Amino acid sequence: MNDTIKKERESLFSAKNIKLLNNPLNFENPVTVQVLGICSALAVTVQLKPAIVMALSVTIVTAFSNLIISALRDTIPSRIRIIVQLVVVAALVIIVDQLLKAYVYDVSKKLSVFVGLIITNCILMGRLEAFAMGNKPWPSFIDGIGNGLGYGIILVTVAFIRELFGSGKLYGFQIIPQAAFDAGYVNNGMMILPPMALVIIGVIIWLQRSKNRELIDKS
Repeated sequence: MNDTIKKERESLFSAKNIKLLNNPLNFENPVTVQVLGICSALAVTVQLKPAIVMALSVTIVTAFSNLIISALRDTIPSRIRIIVQLVVVAALVIIVDQLLKAYVYDVSKKLSVFVGLIITNCILMGRLEAFAMGNKPWPSFIDGIGNGLGYGIILVTVAFIRELFGSGKLYGFQIIPQAAFDAGYVNNGMMILPPMALVIIGVIIWLQRSKNRELIDKS
């Protein structure tokens, strides 16, 4: 009995499953390598708090939609699979949206329509088609978490830079001391403009590919 439980645990956290979790954080990052989910990076990264909430929301929806679609994959007719996937994703997005409105209403207002637009996020639909439809539920769930976290890391990094240098704050708290402003420091107003999100993501892509030469060869 103990050997059976041990084998099940080993299979759940096998090297293959750990790879599914780790790869999207670097070599298969959905934003910097696959260039997906860019729109929300422009819209919700002016401040750190909305970016964190958006990252968690996408991670939850991606993980559980992968899990559900994988569990149902053998019963979904091929010709209506996209419709089924959209229904599952839409239901999860509605649940997440209502929870945000109930517990973090101020952030929900800042995110506005972008929570609803998770339904059309290319990362979600891409993982459902490319992975969940052809793999078992547990690996699909892990894949969803990995890709959600990979997306979230980029979102939070961009928001960190934009809020810090654009307003001198992080998570709403003043970070750059008043003495710096008295000495002549000025917040960079360009950082809060949407094009700067693209510039920062471009720099992240450049740094990542400079460090990992195999990404250049792959492209």
